[in-house]
Amino acid sequence: MKKLMYTLLIGLIAAALTACGSNDDAKQSKSDDQKTAQTEKQKEAQEKQEKQAKEMQKKLDKQKVDEKKTVAVVNGKKVSGEEYNAALSSSQAQYQQMGQDPTSKEAAKQVKQQTIDNLVGQTLLLQEAENKGYKATDEEVNKKLKETKKQFKTDKQFKAALKDAGLTQSQLKSELADSIKYQQYVDKDIQTPEVTDKEIQDYYDQFAKQSQSQASGGKEQSQMPKFEDVKPQIKQQLEQQKKQEALEKKVEELKKNAKVEVKL
Repeated sequence: MKKLMYTLLIGLIAAALTACGSNDDAKQSKSDDQKTAQTEKQKEAQEKQEKQAKEMQKKLDKQKVDEKKTVAVVNGKKVSGEEYNAALSSSQAQYQQMGQDPTSKEAAKQVKQQTIDNLVGQTLLLQEAENKGYKATDEEVNKKLKETKKQFKTDKQFKAALKDAGLTQSQLKSELADSIKYQQYVDKDIQTPEVTDKEIQDYYDQFAKQSQSQASGGKEQSQMPKFEDVKPQIKQQLEQQKKQEALEKKVEELKKNAKVEVKL
């Protein structure tokens, strides 16, 4: 802001600036030194962050398995290490989003179990979808592929992303087809109770209570948004929660009659 103000005023005080040019030069020199020092600190901080990120990535990569390894067999279908590694990255990211280190001894065990459980569950649900006759047409797959490509500015970037993921376009289309079948099954066969206004209100009240508790504990309290303003978001979150609970329940049902062998 100071720099902007100086620029706007420069035409009005040109004579004065000329008269005391030596003083301004000294001030400017000092300002430049401060900016240089600040830039150096920012650079050092960025380099430190990048170094920490690389070290963390190395730890995360150590949790991966051989891509060709069979990590589980679900009703005769082999689940590969490649699939495990992809799901592992998602589990690791969830822990990091919660502020936890997924590479710590205890968390690593939980991440491993969560990943294999998710893979087995997804495989069982997809098998159930196929058993019920859900299919993905070429038109649906190509539409999904087009939507995926839109996320990238150029075709070159899209191909680079595929390469980084270790996928060919054919493999991506296969995965998109599976996701379409899975979503069709979930939308039509997994029934979840409706979210009531009381549940939404209770959720809001609980959040407000926690916020007040934090404030009384010395933490700064953020201003609570109005109930009507956040009601749609709360409803959506509770719907997703109920859907997830219904899926977990269905997986447990499918496991009772399934043959699952974990090899990890």
